[in-house]
Amino acid sequence: MDKIKFSGGEPLLRRDLPDILSGLPDLKDVSLTTNGTLLSKKAEGLADSGLDRVNVSLDTLHPDVYDTITQTKRNYHTKVMDGIHAAISADLVPVKVNMVLLGGLNDEEVWEMVEFTRGCGEDVILQLIELMDFKGLPDQQIDMDEVEKDLDEKASHSVERRMHRRRKYYIDGAEVELVRPIDNSTFCQNCNRLRVTSDAKLKTCLLHNKNLIDIRGKEPGEMEELLKSAVLRREPYCKPEEGMKTYQVYAAK
Repeated sequence: MDKIKFSGGEPLLRRDLPDILSGLPDLKDVSLTTNGTLLSKKAEGLADSGLDRVNVSLDTLHPDVYDTITQTKRNYHTKVMDGIHAAISADLVPVKVNMVLLGGLNDEEVWEMVEFTRGCGEDVILQLIELMDFKGLPDQQIDMDEVEKDLDEKASHSVERRMHRRRKYYIDGAEVELVRPIDNSTFCQNCNRLRVTSDAKLKTCLLHNKNLIDIRGKEPGEMEELLKSAVLRREPYCKPEEGMKTYQVYAAK
């Protein structure tokens, strides 16, 4: 295990986050996902504490649409934009801008967002993310095949990442990654992540709460065995269809 990502909820609400970061052992990559509203004030301190990079949630470039999506009216959109630029200045790069595609809300903004991230420079990557519809919002689910086809047509070239075998597209200086977790056996077969919930349980899969392992108050020796147990319990949420090529993922030692 050589990478850690902090997510939430909103991790920047933790007052002790700098202490947590500075207390980590030497790792290959320490990252964080944030809504960005507090990032402009905290970027420098986070970098000094050992954070390597950030993902920032930004579903739209339009403040009114942002207010609709987030159900807020407190000028948070400006704070998020300032946070992205502050992260770049603090060298928390690459900054990944997470845009969840929502039918009828922001699905017409994809190329506008591509232009925005291109304008931020080579240290910013756009991630187009499929809506994980756990609340029954079929009207906001969009055809990701069409999005992928559009990216293919406009990209000069693309590459396949090892993580989830996700495709990354290069479009006139912009870098765009497509994240499709729903009903995607390839995504699941090539996942090597293990999550820790806010109530100290190991979670073996993003898409379900089976096989949770309680680690609260455990000693280091116990933790090692529990981590091994969690890895052994992992299995793809989406199984490949018969005859589909699969891939084996091994946990790093």
